[in-house]
Amino acid sequence: MNQMIIDCHGHYTTAPPQHDAWRKRQLEEFAEGRPAPAYPRISDDEIRESIEQNQLRLLRERGADMTIFSPRASAMAHHLGDERVSIEWSRACNDLIARVVGLFPDTFVGVCQLPQSPGADLKASVAELERCVLELGFVGCNLNPDPSGGMWTGPPLTDRYWYPVFEKMTELDVPAMVHVSSSCNPNFHATGAHYINADTTAFMQFIQGDLFADFPNLRLVIPHGGGAVPYHWGRYRGLADMLKKPPLREHVMNNVFFDTCVYHQPGIDLLLQVIDVGNVLFGSEMVGAVRGIDPETGRYFDDTKRYIDAAELTEAESAQVFSGNARRVYPRLDKALRERGL
Repeated sequence: MNQMIIDCHGHYTTAPPQHDAWRKRQLEEFAEGRPAPAYPRISDDEIRESIEQNQLRLLRERGADMTIFSPRASAMAHHLGDERVSIEWSRACNDLIARVVGLFPDTFVGVCQLPQSPGADLKASVAELERCVLELGFVGCNLNPDPSGGMWTGPPLTDRYWYPVFEKMTELDVPAMVHVSSSCNPNFHATGAHYINADTTAFMQFIQGDLFADFPNLRLVIPHGGGAVPYHWGRYRGLADMLKKPPLREHVMNNVFFDTCVYHQPGIDLLLQVIDVGNVLFGSEMVGAVRGIDPETGRYFDDTKRYIDAAELTEAESAQVFSGNARRVYPRLDKALRERGL
């Protein structure tokens, strides 16, 4: 089997401007108590240009083959509007991702945004997940553990509130990336604090609860290198022991995975030294939160492939990180690739 390099963490951050303009108008109309306007026409050529000049170009330049692609996380903004608004926005975003995948089927595979809304149940999210997997061919979803936008008004991920989504994920055999959106709390910068806080918070919730006893086949990817977790691994091992939980590798790590969206070599090295290689998926989040060039290296911060290349991994371990783990965590992707002889 040929090895591919699969980026597990990509967002459509370069969508045509009509898409974001419609969102702005949707929220303005909602504020006035009016329905959303008709979604604008976006041509295939406009989508091609937005991808070819950005994600596709960078993938080729940096040596990756495929991206697991989802709507822009910071724009999910589940705290804005109400459930109806979130349903409309999520469908529009997911349909646009499906068009990207249709135009570039060898390079992109879809992951969906869910229409979560603070205080709402998850019936609409379950329905949209099913639509995206069964009708659009998506291979997973993004799950926001804090749809309130940094206020953390909802229950932890181990609460039964979340079980309808987990049940549907298990039925469809798809994972979720646990990914928050923008922050409306001025204490938490979205990508510098809220994202990393949420990654760390989700992991601690998994330690405190017994979610995976109820869902032994559930698979969850915590992005951004797992937040603070790998860098304080002893703390979390110790907390699990104090809480009378099994060791982390039994209690959590059969079901939880981290990506490599860590933007410097020492961070990647530590991640790969602390976390079992089988729990690490290659990801870059490009074009995403950190887009500049590192003045210390002269290379883009989010060119994460070069960090993996420079890490002390065997050939077999490198293959796991670059493709094997993604194919295991996203079995619908693996099936699609096998059908292509890859």
